[in-house]
Amino acid sequence: MSERLPYKSDVSDAQWALIEPVIVAWKAQHPSPTGHSGVYDYREIVNGIFYQNRTGCQWDYLPHDLPPPGAVKYYFYTWRDDGLDEVIHDLLRAQVREKAGRSEDPSLVVADTQSLHAAMNVPAATTGKDANKKVPGRKRGLAVDVIVLVIAVVVASAGLHDNVFGTRLLDKVAAKAPTVTTALVDQGFKNSVVEHGAGLDITVQIVQRNPEQTGFVPQPIRWRVEQTNGTLLLQRRLVREYEATESSSESRVYWAITSIMARRLTGETIPTWRGA
Repeated sequence: MSERLPYKSDVSDAQWALIEPVIVAWKAQHPSPTGHSGVYDYREIVNGIFYQNRTGCQWDYLPHDLPPPGAVKYYFYTWRDDGLDEVIHDLLRAQVREKAGRSEDPSLVVADTQSLHAAMNVPAATTGKDANKKVPGRKRGLAVDVIVLVIAVVVASAGLHDNVFGTRLLDKVAAKAPTVTTALVDQGFKNSVVEHGAGLDITVQIVQRNPEQTGFVPQPIRWRVEQTNGTLLLQRRLVREYEATESSSESRVYWAITSIMARRLTGETIPTWRGA
């Protein structure tokens, strides 16, 4: 690394030790045709991605002491397309679960969606209006385990029904964590999701709200996905939909959770922009 004052979003030596081997292995599988090893330190590239996630800045507003925006952007898109962001995320998730005394993959997930306003640069063809929440933009669908780790993420138009997100999430869950046998969802998901889950050997349970309860009342276990949504909103790049493509939005989620899991594994604190 170059000698510069650190940002709070930077990876520590211990955190980088968790991520570096995966990137080194990726580089070995993708050698440069000219044999060039690359100009920029991969650790600084990751720091650039984490900085942008945390602060929400535009590409061109990345600090000058980080790699140039074009370099950070190139690797963000390349790693997204190669699936390296998911590989790093999934490997760290398995380690966090094992550290918590759990199996590598869960048997139960909780799924839900969250509607987000879209920025002006987001193509209109990829957005819509959530008819229920009256939010124009995109929806972010998450499937998480009981210790609030992301198993699958789907981003698409907010105009799509939750059933679409439910079936897509279940497909991803079945592919990434075949040990999952149960999924908890809220009443926004309908029988088509239950039937789709049955075809994947996943029992989908629609958690009914107690009619005697009024106002906002967290539902046991199913509340885990709301905790994850709240955590993601601490990353300012994820507060709105800024990405031109849904795949980039999904990648942002994987990197955000990766930064959190790296701190959990190393026992380091997570700085907050809310202040003391």
